[in-house]
Amino acid sequence: MFRVDRIFINNRAFFTYTIKLPKTTLLIIANDIGYFSCSAIDVDVFDSKPHLKARKVVCGCAIGVKTIEELLNAPLIKVTDAAKELGINTGMLVVDALNKLQ
Repeated sequence: MFRVDRIFINNRAFFTYTIKLPKTTLLIIANDIGYFSCSAIDVDVFDSKPHLKARKVVCGCAIGVKTIEELLNAPLIKVTDAAKELGINTGMLVVDALNKLQ
């Protein structure tokens, strides 16, 4: 199953993506600046190679979440350097990090 919804946080629109995979669910909340997901996406890859780091991908992930609501209220365990440049850090709740995507 693949589901896309639109949510608003402080009057800003974000898309949520819920993708049911074998034995797991991939969760993503995104806008045109960046995204946050469950830990099924390897955030570290975007800072690991110069050509990927040059893209300045703004993203982060949380662990142990099973729904979009849980993701919104979870602390980030990893963020890219580009996310840090926007003031997004590990330990920050995803909902608070989304407010920095302007």
